[in-house]
Amino acid sequence: MTIDFNKSDGLVPVIIQDEQTLEVLMLGYMNQEAYDKTIKENIVTFFSRTKNRLWTKGETSNNFLHVKNIALDCDNDTLLIKVKADGPTCHTGSRSCFNTEYNQNFILQLEQIIGDRYEHPQEGSYVNKLRSKGLNKIAQKVGEEAVETVIAALAQTETEMIDESSDLVFHLLVLLREKGLTLETIAKNLEARHK
Repeated sequence: MTIDFNKSDGLVPVIIQDEQTLEVLMLGYMNQEAYDKTIKENIVTFFSRTKNRLWTKGETSNNFLHVKNIALDCDNDTLLIKVKADGPTCHTGSRSCFNTEYNQNFILQLEQIIGDRYEHPQEGSYVNKLRSKGLNKIAQKVGEEAVETVIAALAQTETEMIDESSDLVFHLLVLLREKGLTLETIAKNLEARHK
């Protein structure tokens, strides 16, 4: 990767994006040294223009940005880094510095939460209760929620339709995780069908 650090006095803008939800989390700047440190440690380090030094995101908050993928734009002077964030990205405690009015990618985040419950079971977790009942019960719940969604669509209020649809999507996410599948797999399949 040949990055042109010369266009803007040795700095290039870096767009930070959540690897799964694709939400833009923040914008920072890197010089060659910050880029090299990022590559070496696999954790995002910027050059802070206000502090005039290297600054690893999370060095005080422990909300590190773990590098998953780096892409260079067509002019070789802007980076897009997809990350897995340890916590909120913004110093205000928000998940994104751009503070969108709602998390438009919450379904993808919910998939991560469900996956985390599988990897790190928590006592009292509904996901873990479902999982302990096995595949048949999880699949049955998806069927029940699908029927309830149809009934809500035909004979109930909009609020009930939203609630039942939410239950259906949640239980489908659990079923996908139980089967070792992801929303990415489904999205790629839908995209291929669309072509």
